Amino acid sequence: MKVVMAGQGAFGIKHLEAMANIPGIEVVSLAGGSEDSTRAVAERFKIPHWTLDLKEALAQPGVEAAILATPTQMHAAQAIQCLEAGKHVQVEIPMADNLADAERLAEVARKSGLVAMAGHTRRFNPSHQWIHKRIASGELKLQQMDVQTYFFRRKNLNALGQPRSWTDHLLWHHAAHTVDLFSYQTGQEISVARGVQGPTHPELGIAMDMSIQMKVPMGAICTLSLSFNNDGPLGTFFRYICDNGTYIARYDDLVDGKENPIDVSKVDVSMNGIELQDREFFAAIREGREPNGAVAQVLPAYRTLDVIEKSLL
Repeated sequence: MKVVMAGQGAFGIKHLEAMANIPGIEVVSLAGGSEDSTRAVAERFKIPHWTLDLKEALAQPGVEAAILATPTQMHAAQAIQCLEAGKHVQVEIPMADNLADAERLAEVARKSGLVAMAGHTRRFNPSHQWIHKRIASGELKLQQMDVQTYFFRRKNLNALGQPRSWTDHLLWHHAAHTVDLFSYQTGQEISVARGVQGPTHPELGIAMDMSIQMKVPMGAICTLSLSFNNDGPLGTFFRYICDNGTYIARYDDLVDGKENPIDVSKVDVSMNGIELQDREFFAAIREGREPNGAVAQVLPAYRTLDVIEKSLL
């Protein structure tokens, strides 16, 4: 399958590394945002064509699909561009930074009949898969999720410490992971959602601290704390409080409430959530089915994000 990768930054590289482990996938073009870095990444991964124009990349012979890891503000428009060009598309989280664009993308995807997937990686991380399988089997019932998403980003840098050409967002990017995961793990759409935020950064123009509360009809609740002011430890940490045990997920590591490790290495074919996400995208294309994380499946999370945004004080 011939694929276009859009985005030469930290997450574009993560997807290129993941696709190198997936048989039958050939990245034939890299569409980037700056000439020097795009050329360098294309050379590193032996991609035969690179460009600063996504349209040119999509027009390369035999291209069937595209993965977008470009700046957030471009996601919805570029995903629609791919679909209108007749290409299957996976767009990194968030698929939009406002509800109107998310709904517009979902409608274009519905009409296209193509595979349109959003990169909600937490659905694929083996630690969260382990929990999901036990909830689905009835072994566990979720009572509360307590989540901390903490970074130290008082300057506009990406995950590699390089200057960003765009500004990240606690709500529409980082909260999107947990909002969708909470609904996915409970199997219900969120019925109560509200948030408060701290002061706006004078240069970045975004809130640097945020607290969110959510509830689903079955009664389970979720408390989410987010910060760009936290000077370590960094990352996202999930506590699942269930009727039959407590579990803590730290990326791909999972322990119980007494810090006893749980082996999740056999949950799936890889421990790399991005790779598993990409494998699902390509499998859905080959099998002509809706993928886990389809745009239509995650759209309710964006409706919840819109509710939270309107509640922020």
